[in-house]
Amino acid sequence: MRIINTGGTFNKRYDPIRGELFVPKDNAAVEAILGSLAVDISLQGVIYKDSLEMDNHDRSLLAQTIMHADEKTIIVIHGTDTMDLSATYVDSLGLDKVVVFTGAMIPFGIDPIEATANMAMAMGYAQHAPVGVHIVIQGVMSSFKQVKKNKIAGKFEYV
Repeated sequence: MRIINTGGTFNKRYDPIRGELFVPKDNAAVEAILGSLAVDISLQGVIYKDSLEMDNHDRSLLAQTIMHADEKTIIVIHGTDTMDLSATYVDSLGLDKVVVFTGAMIPFGIDPIEATANMAMAMGYAQHAPVGVHIVIQGVMSSFKQVKKNKIAGKFEYV
């Protein structure tokens, strides 16, 4: 299994000097979670952006990273606002892999519970999921075609 970290709210930290949240160019949040586990999982960071800033060049880079990974099971830590767009892009490649997107609505650095739970659920789900692209977040887990973010309610739902 490999985790590919792209940034998003999951990774955001507060900068007290500037008074704002930012996406750091590191894997500290994911590493903190992995450090508490007894499994050896490969971790790779790419892009490091809020998903609203991602474009098709970024999605292509993500897709190529997934395609060239030796592992057949990939967890993608991704921002929630455009997770569906990236999942659709990756699905269009028809890869013979299990790809599970997850993220968080609250930064790990502010409250680690949601991010940790989402990543742990994604890891467990991925071990038994069929080949294809999936979203696992907030207790909702299925093919990316059946899970969408309800931006009005601020949560993920089955559709």
